[in-house]
Amino acid sequence: MNPMSAVAAIEPVDQSAFAANFPMQPFSLRHHLAGNPLFTLPNIIDLVRHLPADSIEYNSGDAAIGQDASQTKFIDLDPEQVVRSIETAGAWMVLKRVEQHPAYRAVIEDCLNALARAHGHADLEEAGFEDLRGFMFVSSPNATTPFHVDAEDNIFVHIHGEKFFTICDNRDGSVVSDDAIEHSLTKHRNVTYSADFEQKSKCYSLNAGDGVFVPYLWPHWVRTGSQYSISMAVTWKTKAVMRKNDIFVVNSLLRRFGFPQAAPGRNPALDTVKLALFRSVKAVVDPLRKSLAMRALIRKLVLGRDANYYMKAKQAA
Repeated sequence: MNPMSAVAAIEPVDQSAFAANFPMQPFSLRHHLAGNPLFTLPNIIDLVRHLPADSIEYNSGDAAIGQDASQTKFIDLDPEQVVRSIETAGAWMVLKRVEQHPAYRAVIEDCLNALARAHGHADLEEAGFEDLRGFMFVSSPNATTPFHVDAEDNIFVHIHGEKFFTICDNRDGSVVSDDAIEHSLTKHRNVTYSADFEQKSKCYSLNAGDGVFVPYLWPHWVRTGSQYSISMAVTWKTKAVMRKNDIFVVNSLLRRFGFPQAAPGRNPALDTVKLALFRSVKAVVDPLRKSLAMRALIRKLVLGRDANYYMKAKQAA
């Protein structure tokens, strides 16, 4: 793989909108990744070969906006074949944690440093950006990513083809409830969709060089156009986001044992106790995550028996 990282600066399309809305509302942005050789199919195939199996997920792109996760259609191809035949495979693929490869890590850091500076910060540390990650999407024409929420802030950069990215405003909790968010973050990302949500949504039409900021926990769904598509979600978490995510996980664990839980923030004192206990255990468990088998076991113990659903799907394909 060519280790060269092209200039990866990103910038808001409307600086005043960015200044007013970040990080609470979406905004459009531009980037300079479309000509970067790291995001061509041959180099993506090389990346697939280097990523661990639990960093690769794919299925049919023929999905409903409100897709029932248990009814997801799979495809009978291995990961390299999916990328090689992406124009005709009818597939949707995500390569997770691409920052594991140094060249992609450099691109991700370039993007987020540019965002931090645009917001008046000297660097990532001053901006409070932690746990930097990259999720690359490689999709066939007319593929759908169902309605879901993400557990981090995200600048979504589009690199090849055309994408229609619809983001729904859920700040009042009327679209996705706290319980549904907990399920999405700990079981499966898909959440229930209704056509009524269109009244609270905005669709961003993205071509190569376009992007959009997706705030933490804002539900969204995506459709590709008539060409195959390459995009990347460049994500980060703040300490506040990590705290809330950890409480969602603890609540899910306790709920499995029959203990009803209040959503994060409803009982701050109890949240603090739960968080301290969880992070004490997490500090012991995290060093064990080096092996694929151990990561799968930990996901199953913490998130439930279906936590490795995407690996099972790949093996069955």
